[in-house]
Amino acid sequence: MEIGYKLMAEAFGPIDLVAQAVRAERAGFDFVEISDHFHPWLEAQGHAPFAWSVLGAIAARTERIKLLTGVTCPTVRYHPAVIAQAAATLAVLSQGRFTLGVGSGERLNEHIVGDGFPESPKKRQDMLREAVEVIRLLFQGGYRSHRGEFFEVARARIFDLPDEPVPIAVAAGGPGAARLAAEVGDALFFTEPDAALVGAYRDAGGQGPRYGEMTMAYAQNEQTAVKAARATTRWAVLGWKVLAELPTPASFAAASTTVRDEDVAAAFPCGPDPDRVVARARAYVEAGTDRLAILNCGPDPDFFFDYYTDELDARLRALPGQV
Repeated sequence: MEIGYKLMAEAFGPIDLVAQAVRAERAGFDFVEISDHFHPWLEAQGHAPFAWSVLGAIAARTERIKLLTGVTCPTVRYHPAVIAQAAATLAVLSQGRFTLGVGSGERLNEHIVGDGFPESPKKRQDMLREAVEVIRLLFQGGYRSHRGEFFEVARARIFDLPDEPVPIAVAAGGPGAARLAAEVGDALFFTEPDAALVGAYRDAGGQGPRYGEMTMAYAQNEQTAVKAARATTRWAVLGWKVLAELPTPASFAAASTTVRDEDVAAAFPCGPDPDRVVARARAYVEAGTDRLAILNCGPDPDFFFDYYTDELDARLRALPGQV
């Protein structure tokens, strides 16, 4: 199993994110995954740099670690042709270390261009399907045109392509999206240890990597970790149907006012006990994960890297893999 580190672009500025990626490579992580947001979830997080600029800097500052967007929405805020060009450039800069993670997006980030955010989840998935088709078309090289239900491309050519097409991981929060990932993607991306989701992916013919994202909060005592997580990451307990629909950080702040410390502590491991983290990771592995990204919302990332190296790396890699 590969272990990754989630770069929380809503909570750190671009310089800090690049430094964390460098530190993650030194700590032994196999990949870094970065969120691609225009807004933070909460004003208290205070950041939302352009993920693609950050990834370019990381590619230049690292040598081994793989890079992943977790995830980009190539349908509203971005045209898929632009994402195809960005992904190809990053793959060249990183010498083949990049995987494009895509999803149907959240209103929080996509409504900002004024074109609206589709009300229907099915329409969002249909748009994503066509967007991936456009991206793959442009990855073939040469001048390409496309006229579909949602997107048009007129004689576009990407001149700087990597030696191999960029792998595409598709995010899924339900069985329909998991089937879509199997049909148009090279990998599955998900945030909960849901064996049924992975099963739907496999039943639809999906044979690629399964990226699971696991949230935790490290601090030297549990209460400090819980309070830090509640201050910046209480939105995570609201559920995907809420996360996809609210339009502004203020909306997320209002929706999460009733989230208590005990709700956060029940949602993900908080504090210094590695047994809790390993138990949570085991649930992901048992659900079918073979690429585990760790999102740490504790108060000090520097302390977290030492903790990971000393307490987690060997134990996580010793977890039995699933076939």
